[in-house]
This record gives sequence, structure tokens and C-alpha cells, in this order.
Amino acid sequence: MAIDLIIHSANQVLTLAGDAPKRGKTQGELAIIPHGAVAISGEKIIAVGDTLDVLALADASTRKIDARGKIVLPGFVDAHTHVVFAGDRTSEFDARLRGATYLDIQKAGGGIMSTVRATRAATREALIAETRARLDAMFAHGTTTVEVKTGYGLETATELKMLAVIAALAADRAPDLVPTFLGAHVVPAEFHGRPDDYVRLVIEEMLPAVRNAPFATRHLACDVFCDDGAFTLAQTRHILTRARDLGMGLRVHADEFANLGAASLAAELGAASADHLMVTPRAEMRALARANVTATLLPGTTFGLGKTNFADGRAFVEENVPVALASDFNPGTCWCESMPFILALACRYEKLTPAEALVGVTLNAAYALGIADRVGSLAPGKLADVLIANVPEYTHLAYRFGANPIETVIKRGRVG
Repeated sequence: MAIDLIIHSANQVLTLAGDAPKRGKTQGELAIIPHGAVAISGEKIIAVGDTLDVLALADASTRKIDARGKIVLPGFVDAHTHVVFAGDRTSEFDARLRGATYLDIQKAGGGIMSTVRATRAATREALIAETRARLDAMFAHGTTTVEVKTGYGLETATELKMLAVIAALAADRAPDLVPTFLGAHVVPAEFHGRPDDYVRLVIEEMLPAVRNAPFATRHLACDVFCDDGAFTLAQTRHILTRARDLGMGLRVHADEFANLGAASLAAELGAASADHLMVTPRAEMRALARANVTATLLPGTTFGLGKTNFADGRAFVEENVPVALASDFNPGTCWCESMPFILALACRYEKLTPAEALVGVTLNAAYALGIADRVGSLAPGKLADVLIANVPEYTHLAYRFGANPIETVIKRGRVG
């Protein structure tokens, strides 16, 4: 087999060997190869090992990239984003600085509903153009796979439009996209005072429509925002149970503002992940661990809201819960393209070590999306999603902040 590309002589190659999530005492295992190399053929990794051994596989046509003084690691996997939307919410940022809360803004007709109005009005082509620019910026910062939620339609036609936009962007494969249906983001204005009627619409009309859409993928999941100002625990149960019956994976926005029992529900229903988790008690962490549900923590959102109640990443590790990290890229509370900045926040405020945080944005994030057999670690047979970072060793990725340490992004074997 011809070797197309070899990245060699790296100070460290972070392989994160394996497909299973790392948790507890293994959360920070990076499986580092010093003076390492990665060989690529087509879209796949062929070999990972010592530089001399891997260079011996080369022939006259093999391209070589010298990573001397740098590190090589898997492409970042962003397991929770709302990157498809129209417009922005800069006015709300100013309002929050003047004392308005997230729920104050939402009750006044802003917040998510502001983006819903803009997204409903936007054409498919405009949404593709706006989102492509954001994805390009994320890709430049090393994110090679992105989970993308709907949820700014809150009506069947616009939710389907968002899924069509995700499918169109996914065809570019830079980065790869994993769709999630979030029709239950908030109750839309036209259903004010009738939340159960909206839940029925989600269950009876939206879920079958998105599940049967021609662009629905086998990885299509359903998410619900279960919290104050969004959906109750009972409503969340009804929606997720129906989604599970339709063969969809499950995710839950849980415990961002209030503890309603959503993490326990995620464990009970076998969700792939429970996300946010800023106010989750230890008993519910243990339930997540028993059910093998990934805790996806979103420190950028807490930072974006100007709050200090970051999720307790150390407690999740102590309770043996697989921990992932994600950007929660969205227009209201976290417009952040930089996964390295998320690493910096997680280490400082969520009490994760740099190694634990790196597992959270690679292998564990891939596991939360059901794609750890393809991405999230560097191993023969996996997709060649590889980063070269211009730092001497991995701790610098979280130690430094404010600049982009990613020098080269390789996606499916193509140097981007």
C-alpha cells in the first residue's frame, strides 16, 4: 500500500489509543509516543509509532512533514454546538453587562427567540454562507468534527431547513458534521401559555418528519433543553421516549441553571450524553457513571454569561463519569471558535488536568457522538484527522491562551 503522507519527528504524538471512553483514573491517559510519526494513505491512518520505524514505510512519492519541536494529536471533536443560525445577539451581551439575566432577556422576547426569528427569515443559501464562515474558523483552530444542533426553527419547516443546511455543509467534509434535532429548545412565542401543545407538535409532527427526512443520518440524535424557562422533566421524558422509539440517539441539556433531575433521566433512558451540568449533584453523577453516559461540559458558556458556577469537572472524574468538553458555539452565550480556549477554561475553572481536558475534546467527545470507531484517536484504520501544534509538549495547549497554537490541520488525509 502506497503511503501518501508521513508526519514525523514530533516531540510528542498523542495517540489516545482506543475506541472506548476514558474515565476516572484513565481520563488523562494520552498514550504518548516521543519522537513519533504518523503514516497516512488516502483518508486513513496506516501506522503510528517511532519516527525511524514509520519513515521506513515511505517510498519516493511519499510526502513528508517534519514536526520537529512540535506535537501531533487527533483532530478536535466538538460534541455540542448550535453553529447554524442567522444574525447575532450583541445587544443582549450589552444588556447582560448592565445587569439583565439570561431569563430576563428571554422573558422579554429576546434570547433564543430572537435567533429563531432571524433563522426563520433566512434563506437556506444565507444560512449555508453564514455557517460556512464559522466552520472555517473552527477548522483553523483544529476542530475536524462538529456536532450541530437545530433548534432555531421551532416549527417543522424551519427545523427541516436547518437539517438540510447541515447536510449541505456536511458534503464539504471540512469539518465533518454530526446532526442533532433540538426542536425542544424553548417553547416558541406562538405557543406562549400552551407548552404541552408544543410538546405534542414536537412528538407527533416534528420527530417523524426529521427521522424520515432524506438527509437524516444514522447518527441523527434528539436533544431537549430541560431547565428553568425551557422544558419540564415530564415533557423531556415524553419527547425523548418518542425519539428513542423512532431509533434516534438521545442527548439532554441538563442542569445549566436548575437541577430538575435531567441528568438522572439521561441515565435512565440511556442517553449518549448529558450536557452543561453546572448544578448536578453527586448522586446524579453516579447515575451517569452507572449508565455510561458521557458528561459533556461547556465552560465557554459559563464564561460567556459572566458567571462563576462552572461545572465541577473534578467531581465527574472522581465519580468515574466519562467527561467530554465542547464549545457550545451559539449566538447568545458562547460565540467561540477556539477549542484551545475551551481547554484553557476547563483546566482553570472546571479542575481538569491538561491531559484530562485533551481526552475530553478528542476520544471522549467522539464517543459521545457514537463515532469513536472513526475519529478521536490516532490509530491504524481510523480517519486521518490529525493536528500539528506548534508547541513543545501538550500542556502548552491549555497553558497558553489568546492565540491559535494549531499550525497544520489534516482532514481525512488532506492537508488543509
